[in-house]
Amino acid sequence: MKLNYYPETDSLYINLSEQPSVGSKEISEGVLLDYDANGRLVGIDINNASHKMNAWDL
Repeated sequence: MKLNYYPETDSLYINLSEQPSVGSKEISEGVLLDYDANGRLVGIDINNASHKMNAWDL
């Protein structure tokens, strides 16, 4: 698992796999799940992350 925070867009990406993402599904406003070609979860993208959580807690 690898966390990447992008302050210029205020987004946090949680990378769960080295597999490339081929699709995504928004599960709540600004929270997207990324899936690989086999339907496995490979990442989580959180937009406006600083408004949803304290990144320093991670």
